[in-house]
Amino acid sequence: MQETVVNQATNAAGETASQATSIADTAIEFLSTRGMEFGIKIIGAIAVWIIGGMIIKFVRKLVSKAINKSGTMDPTVSRFADSLVGILLKIVLIMAVLGIFGVQTTSFAAILAAAGVAIGMAWSGLLANFAAGIFLLILKPFKVGDLISANGDVGTVVEVGLFVTAIDTLDNVRTYIGNNKVFSEKIQNFTTNPHRRVDLKAQLAHGADHNAAIDTLKTKLAAIPNTVNTPDVHIVDFTLAGPVLCVRPYCHNDHYWDVYFATNKVIREELGKLGLPTPETHHKISKAS
Repeated sequence: MQETVVNQATNAAGETASQATSIADTAIEFLSTRGMEFGIKIIGAIAVWIIGGMIIKFVRKLVSKAINKSGTMDPTVSRFADSLVGILLKIVLIMAVLGIFGVQTTSFAAILAAAGVAIGMAWSGLLANFAAGIFLLILKPFKVGDLISANGDVGTVVEVGLFVTAIDTLDNVRTYIGNNKVFSEKIQNFTTNPHRRVDLKAQLAHGADHNAAIDTLKTKLAAIPNTVNTPDVHIVDFTLAGPVLCVRPYCHNDHYWDVYFATNKVIREELGKLGLPTPETHHKISKAS
């Protein structure tokens, strides 16, 4: 009786071990087959990504050369088009890589559309920047190379991108401003007009000969290099110290700061040569009885 029980237990253990071995062999075979297939797909995806990236760069260069060769498209528009082409080709490349892993492109397109709606609701500001970028290209309040003031920043436009506008400020700092901020705030373009005015003031004393000061400044300002038109010098205000002159030469935008500093120097030196009294503020102190 005991021998029978032992034999049954031994047979059961043998069958269990045999089944376990069979399952293990099946699992190893499955993993080796599937693992090889998945590995091949990974290698293929990497190859497609690398080759696709090279093709995208090549296509973007061709598009850029074609645009520049035509000579009719504004640099601002050409850079915007280059960015747009790059993004669209990257999306196509991603879809191709996913197709290698068996993801249907139609399903991916539906998922992408749904994700776009969700992202659009969450990132409405990003889409606003994109829409503003389109309007900036259509209305063209400025172009690449213009000196502008936008959102409180003054600088030279480097690029108008899909979502941001890049400018180099006067202290040579690359600054990125959201297109919606640029479009919704006041924009000043200092490059559009052929020349601009330098606004400075000169304080005179009450006893100073203002006519002599005005005539001298007009003559000396006209001699400053790169000035255009006749400078404006007039009494613009009065203070406790005396009359205030507005000193306004005109120049091209490229020479603004040169004329600005030269004008300050003329005011200081020429008014000093006239021997005019120094402006002073007088205070009267009365002793209470």
